[in-house]
Amino acid sequence: MRAALLALVFAVLADRASADPPRLPKTNHPILGTWIFAVPETDCEETYYMRQDGTTLVTSGQEVAESVYEIDDEPSAKGFYKSTDRIVKDNGKPDCAGDITKVGSQVTNYIRFHPSSNMMIICKDESLDACFGPLYRLGGESS
Repeated sequence: MRAALLALVFAVLADRASADPPRLPKTNHPILGTWIFAVPETDCEETYYMRQDGTTLVTSGQEVAESVYEIDDEPSAKGFYKSTDRIVKDNGKPDCAGDITKVGSQVTNYIRFHPSSNMMIICKDESLDACFGPLYRLGGESS
């Protein structure tokens, strides 16, 4: 019994060790910094703190959430950066839309930056058909 348990533990550890480590954003990536989104037709605001270590802190309404993210180093031929984001912590309170985000939720988005790098939109795919924003860089300068 004990040998079987040890074998299982070693198998899990080996699987974790073989998994690719998270890909951190490059140090001069335009995503880094603090972004503000004023939700239209409400008095609610969202703030996104995009950190160099691949984590975020997001406030939206009463919600405070933390996530891990990966984002492409360079935009695609269409000008979008593919990004994945997974919620790792949430206070269980409603966001600006009244929704409660579940820990473990993951989403893939496509981000397009204004040439100044001080404004961005977040889209469901590599088109401008289903996007939200703009989000503005707090302080108006890139990190």
